[in-house]
Amino acid sequence: MRIEVRLYAMLRRHAPSAAGGVLTIDMPEGSKAADAISKAEVDADEVHILMINGVSGLLDRMLGEGDCLAVFPAIGGD
Repeated sequence: MRIEVRLYAMLRRHAPSAAGGVLTIDMPEGSKAADAISKAEVDADEVHILMINGVSGLLDRMLGEGDCLAVFPAIGGD
């Protein structure tokens, strides 16, 4: 199944050749969000916010064909 992974802010460094930090990856049926993030070569410890199809999601959520993951790091400032 095909999954879209959108990396934001500093996480885009994991996909320097992907336009806008958007990756389309093939995953086997039964994959979880954590599996897709790992395949995108992002460490789960770097993920602060995960949205799946526009809704807050968890790393252990099972994915389906065409799901879109938006992955954000912790964002801080003074």
